[in-house]
Amino acid sequence: MKSPICDMLGIDFPLIAFTHCRDVVVEVSKAGGMGVLGAAGHAAETLEIELNWIDEHIDGKPYGVDLIAPTSMATRDDTTPQQTLEMVPEDHRDFARSVLAQHNIDTKDLYRGQVGGGGGFLTKGRATNIIDVAFSHPIKLIANALGVPPRYMLEMGKERGVVVAALVGAREHAIKQVEAGVDVLVVAGTEAGGHCGEVSTMVLVPEVLQAIAGRDTPVLAAGGIVTGRQMAACMAMGAAGCWTGSMWLTTAEAETSPVIKDKYVQASSRQTVRSQARTGKYSRQLRSPWTDAWESEEAPTPLPMPLQSLISEPALARVTKLAEGGHDGAKHLATSFVGQGVGLMNSIQTTRQVVFEFMEDFLQATERLAAAVGDE
Repeated sequence: MKSPICDMLGIDFPLIAFTHCRDVVVEVSKAGGMGVLGAAGHAAETLEIELNWIDEHIDGKPYGVDLIAPTSMATRDDTTPQQTLEMVPEDHRDFARSVLAQHNIDTKDLYRGQVGGGGGFLTKGRATNIIDVAFSHPIKLIANALGVPPRYMLEMGKERGVVVAALVGAREHAIKQVEAGVDVLVVAGTEAGGHCGEVSTMVLVPEVLQAIAGRDTPVLAAGGIVTGRQMAACMAMGAAGCWTGSMWLTTAEAETSPVIKDKYVQASSRQTVRSQARTGKYSRQLRSPWTDAWESEEAPTPLPMPLQSLISEPALARVTKLAEGGHDGAKHLATSFVGQGVGLMNSIQTTRQVVFEFMEDFLQATERLAAAVGDE
């Protein structure tokens, strides 16, 4: 295809797949798109293991890495794990315990032995360690979410010839990223799974393109995109391709819990909620009694990132484990990140099947568009 993204990344089709599963990364890249491994939750040592595995299985095809180094967090490099734990009010733990208890889940020792820290959200020092690991491998792209990429990442990208991308959910954020020197903008509408803003993809993509007109910065559209026809629509608006995430969660290779996978396949596009209660920043996830409880008047105000995750992640990890064992209350509570495109994710297929169906759908959409304008 003729796309600046294909030229920049050395790929055949401008479909970028964000995933936490290394198998999906490999399969998408081998099929002609590009897999991007989410580094959130990895220490430098575990990321090294994952990237080594990808290098051994991807047959030299291009791939990327995505990390979360937020512009603002409640902790810093010099904040100790104990200090981090002390910043979490007991009221928030008690509320989480009460939600689980209402669904017959034992909350004994739920937070005992917990270690404070930033989790998958990187302070400047931790980000540098992850960036060093990423650049020690033959990546073609590195992306940052929730803020302007660290200066170190931008400098390393220029030095190593690696494309640096940044995710944005608002026009003003896009302008800041371009001024900072990013190579590619991932413009994510509110339909997106995980962290997202308030503006829809259909509005945000042309708004950003208008704001950066005259700049040589390609835009990847994101947010609720799970079909080729949606990619065609975004490219008709001026995007150079698409960044996708949710659609890979129901692939056969995905490491998504089977319980969550089944809930995704059964869900409609209206069964997601955008909330601060998971990470401290707004993110979209599957609606469940857990998310409803945190949106109720009785719920405490969500804590800033990364403190809220110290409440939600231990609780939801227990929920998922019990749900996989057949616990009815846990099955009801189970939730995870996903976008509004979940209503179109109706079956479990191999990653390659998903890629090829996406390509076919894109081609059919472009043929309809060509017919509409009389292009024979």
